[in-house]
Amino acid sequence: MALPKNVFMFGKSKALEHKIDEFLDRLSESALLFDLAIKSYLSDGYSEDFAAKRKDVNDNESAADVLRREIESQLYSQTLIPESRGDVLGLIETLDDVLNLCESSLWAFDIEKPKIPDEHHALFKELTEMVVQSVEALARSSRAFFRDFDRVTYHNHKVMFYETEADKVSTKLKRQIFASKLDLAHKMHLRFFVESIDNIADWSEDVADRLAIYALKRSV
Repeated sequence: MALPKNVFMFGKSKALEHKIDEFLDRLSESALLFDLAIKSYLSDGYSEDFAAKRKDVNDNESAADVLRREIESQLYSQTLIPESRGDVLGLIETLDDVLNLCESSLWAFDIEKPKIPDEHHALFKELTEMVVQSVEALARSSRAFFRDFDRVTYHNHKVMFYETEADKVSTKLKRQIFASKLDLAHKMHLRFFVESIDNIADWSEDVADRLAIYALKRSV
């Protein structure tokens, strides 16, 4: 039997509801911090501001890991809709992977400190914005899964839209880089960073695909 709309999946467990909400808050906040960190790097290069935002994302990822383990433990220790438990665990784990990609991309900037010529800044910013929008839409879709799963399709459509736009910008940016007069090693280095950002949107789309299946299972 389908669950009522606008009711949290685990409505009898406010503690679990709070943890899942906090986990999704961490994901959304990390995406916003990622956007600010990349823009800071493009504006000022490696700086205290960039390092602080990278640390904030790192702290969010660590806190999300703790929440993920607590959610998993609570799901197994309580008999809360056991037929959906595996889907919830899979969703939380793959959402955590998105957060990990944000963190690892910023760590790469922190360690390798790429030199990005000014003429590529605009497309790097646009790419980052499309990626962040895809993650934000995924967070909204995930919230809908627990409260109003009929809205999952609506939000998933936005994930797909922004992922497609990110791919377009990524391709355009790589063409721009390889058409430049930079030496090949520099071009290859910049391509790595383009792909490290774009991969976040790619993975968000993969999670959204899984989420669509979970929502379909809940609706029947």
